[in-house]
Amino acid sequence: MLIAINNDCERAFTMTRFSALSLLKNAVTGHKGWTEQWPDSQPKAEYDVVVVGAGGHGLGAAYYLAKEHGITNVAVIDKGWLGGGNTGRNTTIIRSNYLYDESARLYDHALDLWEGLSQELNYNVMFSRRGVMMLAHNQHDIQSFQRHIHANRLNGVDNKWLSAKEAKAFCPPLNIAPDARYPVVGAALQMRAGTARHDAVAWGYARGAAARGVDIIQNCPVTSIRRGPDGAVEGVETARGFIKAKKVAVSAAGHTSVLMDSAGVRMPLESYPLQALVSEPVKPIMPCVVMSNTVHAYISQSDKGELVIGSGTDQYTSYSQRGGLPLIEHTVAAICEVFPIFNRMRMLRKWGGIVDVTPDRSAILGKTPVKGLYVNCGWGTGGFKATPGAAHVLAHTVAKDEPHAINAPFTLERFTTGRLIDEAAAAAVAH
Repeated sequence: MLIAINNDCERAFTMTRFSALSLLKNAVTGHKGWTEQWPDSQPKAEYDVVVVGAGGHGLGAAYYLAKEHGITNVAVIDKGWLGGGNTGRNTTIIRSNYLYDESARLYDHALDLWEGLSQELNYNVMFSRRGVMMLAHNQHDIQSFQRHIHANRLNGVDNKWLSAKEAKAFCPPLNIAPDARYPVVGAALQMRAGTARHDAVAWGYARGAAARGVDIIQNCPVTSIRRGPDGAVEGVETARGFIKAKKVAVSAAGHTSVLMDSAGVRMPLESYPLQALVSEPVKPIMPCVVMSNTVHAYISQSDKGELVIGSGTDQYTSYSQRGGLPLIEHTVAAICEVFPIFNRMRMLRKWGGIVDVTPDRSAILGKTPVKGLYVNCGWGTGGFKATPGAAHVLAHTVAKDEPHAINAPFTLERFTTGRLIDEAAAAAVAH
């Protein structure tokens, strides 16, 4: 089935709708009849909205602008290829068990959208509700996690406490020996949490947005944001020239502060490298995601069989997508202590991304002091899990020029009023 949603003949894009029938038909013809997933558009002179950053957040915002608000004269511009930034460099963990009410509402909104996203986009994002288990190693961990559990339950977020034996039963590779270097004394488990395929999320949103008339412009760096004599946004300067826009939404992760500075807006952000690695593939052994704040490490298993391992950010600020080897050594050592069964596994590859971090470790999502300029940043290590929720409320904010009730607390002004959302403890282990 072919769907042409946009009626503008110059920008129309026909999207193939995936189904068992379409797969069967293309199998018969040797899979030579598939259409392109999205066009590689060329920039026009003017748009109603320009979104800077073609990651999951930016593409998702463009999709919801077109689908829910009828704004289709939109361009998503990226300096590289679609999904080549943090969207394609994270470890795909999804959860909503954050401590504060504001965070719980935002991340649980995202989790609600994750559960139906494959059907929404007609694209398999491979969302897997395998559960996320957070280990407690001492009395402080027990008190902290049980506080989280009670707060989550008050907000309608599922989370429950497991004894060490129950944690072992849920995740058999876990070492709960009492003489272990990091003894496991219990765990908090969110069953609704899990993982998804990061590339597929970007691709699915790109297909849906393009089918509704959105231009996706790759390999076109935005060098600055231009403001008019009245101070309002006029558009963006790019490597391909100036593009006029009534509204500009910046969703550029670690490079947000640099771009916002060009518009005269100083952001309370620091950018750090965040590393991860995968092992050689093995048969299914990890039934869930396991995290440990104490040892600063987490682990899951991909659908290809690789163990996906990561930790916290590097200790220095940088715009490099490479980090220091000592952090990887520390992370692997910690994983081997908690999971001795993996001692002889071999590392297949490692990579890094650039995360932007705020003083309170919570996002900035909303309007700025500049008319027509909106920002979505400061997600630190938690951006992927928030993808559909952040994109959804960012689209509402841009379309209505006022925040959605869910993202209203995540303003830039909170750093002057002091109404912070201090999630440093909840996000201490990077995801």
